[in-house]
Parts: sequence; structure tokens; C-alpha cells
Amino acid sequence: MNRHSKGAKRRRKTVQVWTHAQARAALPYITSILRSAREHALETQAHRLQLHRQARQPGRPDRAALIAHQEMGMRANEAEERFREAIEELHALDIYCLDPIRGEAVIPFVHNDQLAWFVYDLFDETHLNFWRYDSDSWETRRPLSDIPEGPPPVAQPAG
Repeated sequence: MNRHSKGAKRRRKTVQVWTHAQARAALPYITSILRSAREHALETQAHRLQLHRQARQPGRPDRAALIAHQEMGMRANEAEERFREAIEELHALDIYCLDPIRGEAVIPFVHNDQLAWFVYDLFDETHLNFWRYDSDSWETRRPLSDIPEGPPPVAQPAG
């Protein structure tokens, strides 16, 4: 059997890479989206917790409790849908949310011909202070001062 049939071929996705200047310029927009994603994630979490608590109530639920449970489920689903929409908006920019509750995301860029990620932190005053290579562990945080600003310098002929 042919393990590499046409349908099994891996598809490559081209990722938009950002410069540090582009990422800084987009910070207000990224912050707005990530803040919304966080709020919707927290709202979803709160509704799911309330649903769980309602389900654990002793005894048989009455009509009002059943209606309240159904409405809470609808609110949870709506909040989850709004969360997904915010995440999709980030994905359209090739920005990936690591943890919506902690407000962490990564923005792709290239450094030394390798894929790297700016680490975005919603709760940091400047939002972008660290980066990591794609091959680094997720916890790795390198200071942005390791990356020179702008394009690499062009060597000038001696003369």
C-alpha cells in the first residue's frame, strides 16, 4: 500500500512574518482582540462553572431550574462563539494565542534565518519584551535587546 497517496500529502501553510516595528505598530489592535478573547474566555468559564453547579444540585430540578439551566447553557455557547471569533481574528493575522486567560500570544518573525516568535503579554505595560525561537521550549523568554532593530546592516566596501 502506498503510504504517500495524494490525499495524505502534507500541506504547507505560509505564515506571515512580522518585523518588530510592524508588531509594535499593531499592538493597539492586537491588545483589543486579545482583551476581548480573554473576556469571552472568562465569561465562558464562568457560565460552564455555573452549569456544573446547577447540575450538581440535589433533588429533581423544577421547571424554573430547567429553564435557568438551558439559558445558562445558551449564554455559555454564545460566549464561546465570541471567543472563537476573536481567536480566528488573531489567526487571520498569523498571531497565535497561547493562553487567553493569562493574555499571552505569539507573533511570528524571522531571526538568523529561523522562525521565531515575539511573546506578547497583555498584562505587561509594553506588551512585547521577549521572544523565542520556534525550536525553544514554550517557557523560553529571550530579551528583545538580543535582536537588532530594523534590517541587518549592509557591509560597505572598503575604500
